[in-house]
Order: sequence, then structure tokens, then C-alpha cells
Amino acid sequence: MLLGLVTLMQDSLLLPKADTVATAAQGAAAAAQEMKLWDMIVKGGPLMIPLGVLSVIAIYVFVERYLTIARAGKLESNFMPMIRDHITSDNISAARSLSKNTQGPIARMIDKGIQRIGKPVDSIEKSMENVGKLEVYKMEKNLVILSIIAGIAPMFGFLGTIAGMIQTFFNISQTSDITLSTIAGGIYVKMVTSAAGLIIGLVAYVGYSYLQAQIDKVVNKMEAASSEFIDVLLEPVKR
Repeated sequence: MLLGLVTLMQDSLLLPKADTVATAAQGAAAAAQEMKLWDMIVKGGPLMIPLGVLSVIAIYVFVERYLTIARAGKLESNFMPMIRDHITSDNISAARSLSKNTQGPIARMIDKGIQRIGKPVDSIEKSMENVGKLEVYKMEKNLVILSIIAGIAPMFGFLGTIAGMIQTFFNISQTSDITLSTIAGGIYVKMVTSAAGLIIGLVAYVGYSYLQAQIDKVVNKMEAASSEFIDVLLEPVKR
């Protein structure tokens, strides 16, 4: 009975120690396997700096162009009906005042058409078309920057990876250390630049495509307003 009591006391003393050791081992393993984002960025090398600059530029251009295009696409639903009423009632000055005091590319295009009332319809259409092209150019301003970033960001990333691999194999040639851990450790760190470049390029490309789609929507609205305006001018002729 005394022997059993001694055995029970030993188990009660050893089990917590074993649990503590196991918990500590698991914590150490988790800490060793944890990969912090900032550490990976730092280990990516000097080429992470231009990649960071490209990402900031891409975000700035996207936000600035998005806000500009969103404002360009806004137009009061009663704008064209009011223009129609003023023109059909031969109140050209009121139509001109309305178009001048309304912001947006559609209003500026209609304003150009109102200024040309009295001239041949072909001349009016041509003037409005020229204004429309200018407004589209304004909306597309700086979009080429996103296109360029989408193309060169992955190249910067691959360049960083290649430079890192060259450095890794150079170190191996100097130290003759060809263990798997040495090779894998050097390569996975340098591939961070490739991952960063691909992510930045993908985001820039998606942003560029999205903004182009929004511009197309505004252009469709401009074309619809232009056609409606020309129809208003031709209505007296149809009668």
C-alpha cells in the first residue's frame, strides 16, 4: 500500500512537468513556423522599395480617377427633359443657362450643341462629338499609369527573385554549404519579391479594367444624351 502511494505521488509530480514541456515545445514550434508579414517584406531586399512605391502610386491613381469618373457620370434625371422643354418652347437662353450651371461632361457637351443651334445638324453633331472626345480624354487621364504598373510590377518582382537566387548560389559556391535548408531558406525569402510584384500588378490591372468599364458607362450616357438632343432639334422639321 505504501508503494502504491509513492507511485501516485510520482505521477502527480511528473505529469504537470510533462504537460509544461509539451506546451513549451508546441509554443516554440509555432513561433518558429510563424511568418510575419513585415519580416518577409524586409527580407525581400532593396527591390521591395520600388514595389512599395508602385503600390502607393497605383492606389492613389485608382482612387483619384474613381472619384473623378463617378462625378462625371452623375446627372440629374430631369436634365434632358428640361432641355427638351426649353428648346421646344424656343427658350434657348434658359436651355443655355441650365447647361452652363450643370456640372459634368454630358452637360458641357449639350451646352456646345445649344451654342450651335441654327447651324446645320451635321455641324452641331460634329461640335458635340469633339467636346465628347475631349471629355473622354479627361476621364482617361493618368489611367495609363495603372497599365504601366500592371506590366512592370511583376518584372520588378522577378528581377528581385533572380538577384536573390544569384546571391544564394554565390554564397553556396563560397561556403560549399549545399544543405537543403540553406538552399530553400535563401530561395523562399527571395521569392517574396515575385509574390509582391504579381499582387501589385494584378491589383493595378483589375483597377485599370474597372475604371475603363466605368468610363464606357459614362460614354454610353453621353451618346444617349447627344442622340436625344439631336432628336429634339429635328422635331420641328418632322412636323
